[in-house]
Amino acid sequence: MSKYHFIAIGGSAMHSLAIALKNKGHQVSGSDDAIFDPAKTQLQKAAILPEQMGWFSERIDPSTDAVIIGMHAKKDNPELLAAQKMNLPIYSYPAFIAHYAQNKTRVVIAGSHGKTTISAMVLHVLNYHQKAVDYMIGAQLDGFENAVCLSEENEFIILEGDEYLSSPIDLSPKFHHYKPQIALISGIAWDHVNVFKTDQEYIRQFDLFINTITAGGVLIYNEEDTTLTGLVNASQNTIRKEPYGIIPHTVTDGTTYLETDEGAVPLSIFGKHNLSNLSGAKWICQLIGIDEDDFYQAIISFKGASKRLENLVNGKTSSLYKDFAHAPSKVKATADAVKEQFKDYRLIACLELHTYSSLDPSFIKNYRASLSQVDLPIVYYDPEALKLKNRTPISTDEIKKAFGEPKLEVYTHPDALKTYLFGMNYDRTVLLMMSSGNYGGLNWERLKERVLQF
Repeated sequence: MSKYHFIAIGGSAMHSLAIALKNKGHQVSGSDDAIFDPAKTQLQKAAILPEQMGWFSERIDPSTDAVIIGMHAKKDNPELLAAQKMNLPIYSYPAFIAHYAQNKTRVVIAGSHGKTTISAMVLHVLNYHQKAVDYMIGAQLDGFENAVCLSEENEFIILEGDEYLSSPIDLSPKFHHYKPQIALISGIAWDHVNVFKTDQEYIRQFDLFINTITAGGVLIYNEEDTTLTGLVNASQNTIRKEPYGIIPHTVTDGTTYLETDEGAVPLSIFGKHNLSNLSGAKWICQLIGIDEDDFYQAIISFKGASKRLENLVNGKTSSLYKDFAHAPSKVKATADAVKEQFKDYRLIACLELHTYSSLDPSFIKNYRASLSQVDLPIVYYDPEALKLKNRTPISTDEIKKAFGEPKLEVYTHPDALKTYLFGMNYDRTVLLMMSSGNYGGLNWERLKERVLQF
């Protein structure tokens, strides 16, 4: 049994890793200045929720085997300083996972978009066929108790490869740590502009990632992404390179069917981006040992990753969908997918801008035409949030100009947005809510009830 202490234990990956280590019989403790659900409830259930919020240097002692630090912490964190003074081993969570998985076959799923969905598809298929693997992904999945699973016996580990920085003392992207034998890149679209100031700097991280793939390994890549294809073709790494595209399909009466040698395969998901994700997931599963027919048999029952194009309710002539999309390429892919699936319905899409990237005046122009397929596009953002983060103010006129949509409605106060949404007629309408936030405290149950009236 080892003793681990987590600094910033409330993070999405951090708390899942802490729970996984506790489940393996290790002694786990942690600290944070604020912890929210679902992390709070899950840590409490695992009996490792900190009794008091805040940072306490006395929580670090020489008997600690390793300290794991999250990106939320600062370089002057009292607990970090205490650990450094004691010369304790200090890991970012990706560095710890890489150390733990050094003797396993590492499968890393990377890309600016789609990596959580592809990881979820792969795990769904493997779980369906009772093939056990270790994993670390960015979202809670139906049928899985925790977003991290660690074991001694499993040969493969599935890792979601995030390109964001690892920790305050490790400024390398997370996915540079893993050195996979099997890798997938779903596409590249500039993101995290607070860290990567230009698109070229951002793209370079994927170039470096390709060169971390173990010699003799395999790279699966989305051939429809010209930037990615250029990187792959230019790479001198001695790896096998396999492209993927969208599997032939049809849409009949609102259901998407894959065209396969065994006949039409109905899906619960839809949209070209999801069909591309599915194609990549099929490649990964085949490399792990699941043949094509078995993949199709399992994928029929896949309903999507949590918060990824999630169908919340359906009325007689109305539907409500929720998606995590916030980057321009994700917003466009999601909006286009819903419009293509529901051609005869009015599409209302409400996008919340609240990340560093989405509220950056020099970046926001990348949203142009992202909502072009939407019948009634809505953007919500909170100017007060910009002030709290000491960010440059953005006017509603700048938002409208950036999106290039004359019919765009812009809301800057949560109560005004709620009044608008709760008073809307949703007859023959699909409402798509896109955000990694919560629209200033939106009452989702009330919104569901309103949509269900139609």
